Amino acid sequence: MLRFIITVIFVVLFLILSMPLMLIEWIIGKFNPGLKDRSSLAIVNWAFRMVARLSGVKQTILGEERVPKNEPVLYIGNHQSYFDIVLTYVRVPRPTGYVAKKIMRKIPLLNVWMIFLKCQFLDRDNLKEGLKTILSCIDAVKSGTSICIFPEGTRNPSPDTFMEFHEGSFKIAQKSGCAIVPICINNTAEIFENHFPKLKKAHIIIEYGEPFYIKDLPKEQQRAVGAYTSALIHSMYEKNKELL
Repeated sequence: MLRFIITVIFVVLFLILSMPLMLIEWIIGKFNPGLKDRSSLAIVNWAFRMVARLSGVKQTILGEERVPKNEPVLYIGNHQSYFDIVLTYVRVPRPTGYVAKKIMRKIPLLNVWMIFLKCQFLDRDNLKEGLKTILSCIDAVKSGTSICIFPEGTRNPSPDTFMEFHEGSFKIAQKSGCAIVPICINNTAEIFENHFPKLKKAHIIIEYGEPFYIKDLPKEQQRAVGAYTSALIHSMYEKNKELL
């Protein structure tokens, strides 16, 4: 319980004490948006690394060298925990916007950093608004920003299972022409969600699969790219369970 309290205190203090940085970042963005993107990425990466350190996470990272560094991509991952975002964001090599639930936009201070980091807010109950978010993601990729989305749509509480990967998520790669990078995440729910409200030390594994382009897949797999990607990630997931 003490680990949880210390981590929460750190996050609250970071959000409050970073308010002057928010103003500085906003001013930088008016004159040099590219510099603001890089500096915001560095600031939040530092905070997330501290959260991971305070939570006592042991990480095994596989296949990170496969991630393209000179072009935007669409990251696709399975989703077990809030820590999926913390632990994968610190590894992105370029500005990356995560697709989050619409309610996240209402959290004071956190929402400012999310907007600075080009996060996209998805209303899953409104088809029209959801389409607008996907179109915004496509524009972001075309402008050079990577996007990360968890196409199960929510955190999966059932261990060792995957929910359906929503095909609409893959329109981002299909329409922008960017590569898809599969991310397999093992055991992050063991950090927090499996014994809420305690934070416990856990060994997690993140593996980056081989990037692929939808246009290079056979027609049958292009029509069901969600199921295809889910199968790739599930294969890595089962393999990596042996490493825990």
